Amino acid sequence: MLNLPSTRTIDMPVALGAFDMRDDVQSDWRAALPVLAAEGVTLRALRASDAPTLHAMLTTEEVARFISPPPTTVEGFEKFIAWTHRRQVEGRYVCFGIVPAGRSDAVGIIQLRALDSNFELAEWGFAIGSPFWGTGMFQASARAVLAFAFTTLPVGRIEARVVTENRRGLGALTKLGATCEAVMRQSFRRGTAWMDQTLWSIVRDTWMFANTTCGGGVH
Repeated sequence: MLNLPSTRTIDMPVALGAFDMRDDVQSDWRAALPVLAAEGVTLRALRASDAPTLHAMLTTEEVARFISPPPTTVEGFEKFIAWTHRRQVEGRYVCFGIVPAGRSDAVGIIQLRALDSNFELAEWGFAIGSPFWGTGMFQASARAVLAFAFTTLPVGRIEARVVTENRRGLGALTKLGATCEAVMRQSFRRGTAWMDQTLWSIVRDTWMFANTTCGGGVH
């Protein structure tokens, strides 16, 4: 799902030692997001030059049908990108661009928005161009951002709200180990129709345990 400035929406290698240093590095990510590397993809801060590709990728019917209306112009995406940078400096929001190997432009985004004053509770949203669906790129990107959230940010719980008809989004969250907690009746409006959403969560303790046992690991 995609969060935009004026709308309420939601469709890495990191050492374990970073988990104990969250408070020490918070000021760094406010000034500049780190670059996260995952298989076949790089996650980085959005750039103004990403606007044309994001406009082309995220405004198609198949991508936009389960998210709040994205900007309708390249200029609108440029304004959105500038907004993400301002919110990051405030310490309450981060947005990574998804850049496939061999490209320099972002074809999607993954964002985290603080739901409390300390950024311990967050909501995340994501959107990626349909040419990259089913490639494994989203899963690799999402796991890198989860590692960043749980080992660098103060985040202890991440929530997502997904339209019940968005089977692809629901499947992606299931693969990530998220837990479905509730059905939120008629909580998302698309045009004149109201749609149900499901509330999903991933919590730090569960994620850390799953990624440090049974041969797993936070790499």
